[in-house]
Parts: sequence; structure tokens; C-alpha cells
Amino acid sequence: MTVLKRYVLRLFISLKYITANVVDRNNGRIVATASTVEHALKNNLECGRSCNAKAAGVVGEVLAMRLRVEGLEQGQGRGIHVDVNKEIEKKGFKNRTKIWAVVNALKNNGVKLILDDDDNAAPDSSYTYRQGE
Repeated sequence: MTVLKRYVLRLFISLKYITANVVDRNNGRIVATASTVEHALKNNLECGRSCNAKAAGVVGEVLAMRLRVEGLEQGQGRGIHVDVNKEIEKKGFKNRTKIWAVVNALKNNGVKLILDDDDNAAPDSSYTYRQGE
């Protein structure tokens, strides 16, 4: 049985770290991941005690690069699904700039994203974060 939304973006945000995973829902495995926990990213970022939207954008760029290496930037023609409202509800309203930073970084680096928004979605789904938010 194949799932209609095969590839899904999942975000995990804590006070110190940001992790983004793309999950293949057919077999339940993570196909690409990027996180501020990784030493290569952690050493280049000035997160200190907390990570900001700039760090989230870097995580999105690294994830996009890893998806390109795997050949999945187009999600095998179907795209990668992300439900921004669900992620905001799950993570809390204060983390919405970090969520949009990851989404916009993926879009800007050529990843085909399909936003699964409800009718009560954000009024401007093309929202871009500003440096320093």
C-alpha cells in the first residue's frame, strides 16, 4: 500500500537545538536529516544557549543539499509535504519564525515543497523571515 503523501518534513525544535527530518512514510525511514546538534553545524553557528531563525535557515540549507545528493529534492515528482500549521501548533507560536526559516531555506534551494495548509492557514503563506528575527 502506497501513501499519497510519501515524503513528509518533520521538525523538532528545543531551546538549544533544531532538527529537520524528511521521512519516507511508505517504509517509515528517515531519508535525510540536518540538525544543529551536528558538530559541523554547531561549530559554525553562534547559538550559545539557544538557536535562532538564522540557525534554522542553515539547517534548511543543509537539508536541501542532502536531499539533492540523495536525488529527492523533487520528492520523486510528488514533492515533500509539510503542514506548517501543525508544526506551529506542535512547537508553539513563538517558534513560527524558525519553522518558516527552514521552509523558506528549502524552497530557496530548489526543494519542491507542498504546503498542506487548512482553510485557517496563515494569511500570507509566502512569508519570509527577516534576518535577526
